[in-house]
Amino acid sequence: MKIVVALDKFKGSLTASRACDIVRDAMLSVRPELRVVTKPMADGGDGTDEVLLATLGGEWIAQPVIGPLPGMSCAARYAWLPKEATAVIAMASASGLVLLKPEQRNPLLTTTYGTGELIRAATEHGAKRIWLAVGGSATVDGGVGAAMALGWRFLDAQGKPVGLGGGELERIARIERSDQPRLPVVEVLCDVDNPLCGEHGAARVFGPQKGATPAMVERLDDGLVRLGRLVKQQLGKDIANIPGAGAAGGLAGGALAFMDARITSGIETVIDASGMDAELADADWVVTGEGRFDKQSLRGKVVSGIAKLATKHGVKVMVLAGSVHVSEVTYRREGIEFALPAMKPGMELNEALTRGEELLALTAEELASRIPR
Repeated sequence: MKIVVALDKFKGSLTASRACDIVRDAMLSVRPELRVVTKPMADGGDGTDEVLLATLGGEWIAQPVIGPLPGMSCAARYAWLPKEATAVIAMASASGLVLLKPEQRNPLLTTTYGTGELIRAATEHGAKRIWLAVGGSATVDGGVGAAMALGWRFLDAQGKPVGLGGGELERIARIERSDQPRLPVVEVLCDVDNPLCGEHGAARVFGPQKGATPAMVERLDDGLVRLGRLVKQQLGKDIANIPGAGAAGGLAGGALAFMDARITSGIETVIDASGMDAELADADWVVTGEGRFDKQSLRGKVVSGIAKLATKHGVKVMVLAGSVHVSEVTYRREGIEFALPAMKPGMELNEALTRGEELLALTAEELASRIPR
């Protein structure tokens, strides 16, 4: 019997590769007759660069950049895939929430400038294509910071350059194109369909988790509305309502406007790169999951992508997650046989994160015992 283990990272605890290895070893300890293949997964969130590098082969290239706050230096990196002449840039490496202390979170101040520096460095390195993974951002600046690093100029009503950060969007009056060399093909790997602004936009949906107060959310959304209007008027591009443009605080929308990028599904890109389609062709079961299995997992995330592909091949799906917040009725409707949480009832999150490897192994052993012989 063939089992494919295709897990995303367990955020704050385990990388996708480590989680897959733990589950494989635990399942084989209970059922040594199984044939278990691991395929670490990602959907455009932080960790996508690691998964694609492990899958396709290449090297890390270090690049010092400006961090998420102006004046903050950051030792960032990108994954270089030489066979594909492709750079995989996880914006979280330069502009991510993980780089800030809780008290530093303020999307009026945070910037994607460092992400733009990574894109420029990869271009100078000879990249023919850039995969930009946009999960885990600390920013709501519409990608303006990244565009500045690539030579674009954003001027106020007096013709002076505006500063960095989401709070500066409201001051932009004129956009001047970059005179730097043309970028390679840029594909934004995305796992959300939020528009740039409005009720479901970057500021209202994601701003609070990045430190925005209700008053900040209003300012940021107004700034993104203004940016969308200026881009349409001055560049002839309508980015405001494109699904996914709100990803990473509007960095995805900014990439459309200032990098001639296109938005694509992160999980589908990783599935294609990993050869997952062929691997499932002769599989009996696939184990997928992530740290938290909730309704979002069923919309453009790893679990939904794997479940969809498994249905095509008639492969049974089981989910192994840190915690499960989806009813059996709901997940069965998506073609998932069962879902098991590694976190035990009444357990505190910090304990679960600390004991991540142990709990995942125990749950994987239980999973293996449920598979019919």
